[in-house]
Amino acid sequence: MGRKDTVFMTTRKTDRDWKLNLRYGKTATEFQHFSTIAEGLAGNLVEGFTCPTGPAFMGMKAWASSAEEAADMTRSIGGQIGFTVTGRIQTYKTEPAQPPRENPHGYDINFTPFTKE
Repeated sequence: MGRKDTVFMTTRKTDRDWKLNLRYGKTATEFQHFSTIAEGLAGNLVEGFTCPTGPAFMGMKAWASSAEEAADMTRSIGGQIGFTVTGRIQTYKTEPAQPPRENPHGYDINFTPFTKE
């Protein structure tokens, strides 16, 4: 039990370090962090994603060079998954939950169905 706790504590400290290093300039990235919410239609989603077919919102977190790139990534990644953007894409600059990588990327993708009135 002691070893598991030790490894866990070390992992948690490392997880926190990337945020602190990024915030205080010890780690640099050319990307900014965004969260997007897109209105669209969920079709037959690829394995690993679930949502009833029909109107839905797709949420995604992204490391991108601009808000426009984050919106483009939402459209592109959504299309690859089986989601078609039909309405607005709202983009917000947000705090990251994962560290940046070498290239832009999206993560924490989720779907919320809704009914149109």
